[in-house]
Amino acid sequence: MIIKNGLVFTDQGRFECKDLYVEEGRFVAAKAEVSNQTEIDATGCKVIPGMVDVHSHGAAGYDFGDATPEGLEAILTYEREHGITSYCPTSMTVSKEELCTIFPTIFQIDQNKKLAKIAGIHMEGPFIAPAKKGAQNEIYIKPANKAFFEECQEAAGGMIKVITMAPEEGANMDFVREMKDQVHISLGHTCANYETAKEAFAAGADHVTHCFNAMQPLNHREPGLVGAAMEDDHAMIEIISDGVHIHPAMIKMMFDHVGPERMVLISDSLSATGVANGMYEFGGQPFIVKDGKGTLLDGTIAGSTTNLFECMKRAMEFGVPEEWAILAATRNPAKSIGVYDQVGSIAPGKAADFLIVSENYELKEVFVDGVN
Repeated sequence: MIIKNGLVFTDQGRFECKDLYVEEGRFVAAKAEVSNQTEIDATGCKVIPGMVDVHSHGAAGYDFGDATPEGLEAILTYEREHGITSYCPTSMTVSKEELCTIFPTIFQIDQNKKLAKIAGIHMEGPFIAPAKKGAQNEIYIKPANKAFFEECQEAAGGMIKVITMAPEEGANMDFVREMKDQVHISLGHTCANYETAKEAFAAGADHVTHCFNAMQPLNHREPGLVGAAMEDDHAMIEIISDGVHIHPAMIKMMFDHVGPERMVLISDSLSATGVANGMYEFGGQPFIVKDGKGTLLDGTIAGSTTNLFECMKRAMEFGVPEEWAILAATRNPAKSIGVYDQVGSIAPGKAADFLIVSENYELKEVFVDGVN
């Protein structure tokens, strides 16, 4: 397959007018390598990598925590239809037994359907701080435990790519040191101060979960985790760009300060994403969705009701440079979970996961492994 005349977002992070070549589901370097010479005319359109969402709980009325293949297929169908080609279903703070029931569903889906690809699992909790639980269920919060995690990882077939935890709780810092080479450790749902966060990054943490949310605020006398993350050269920083969780000015400020290399846009989407206002369930707790905002009954903001493609567009509207927003929804999340060798950019040898969009980012076509 040949995609002609498009304005292509290259792996150098800029647009170039060029043709693309796809053979057996992967990008190749030259037309001579393509056996099927079918052409797609992308004149007047942009061609960008497929989105990579590393933090999302659900969509289309379903939650990963439902632990049903049918529900997960519905989520992955919705994601693909909205430009997300690689996806990390994200668990909540629930019991170990429930987690070990949820995680194997990633192997029970029908691969013949048109779905987003599962790039890994994000295990959010249960090793978090009760005071910053947010929408997580406090009764299941526990100290970090290697055996607990390894049992979950076995149930997940080794697919847990990132775990969110609070380094200041009990001996949790020891878990960071011991497990940093086995899973990406993300600091989140935490009361960690600046010094503790710096220690955790030095110990091996390399990720921040939904920056600003469920952590100490950035303060002129106490910079907290936000300040430590901005300062660290290796921490990949998630941010929800839905315009609800964080003020647009703060989103632009973070990009301006951190630059294009470490910001990771996420949706943190709920089961209510893509469905109507109403009452739903999130991690075993009821929540209400009204006018695009999801809250628990006490008013606590839960996850978002948008998808990553829309978050990328909103980041641009908030003043984030176009190229930076694309990188934060494609390359950076892929790098943050260690799958950039396969997805996250348009380059020879990588999976042919890409989107054709209009000049103003109206989604036209979605390709996964070269198939739309």
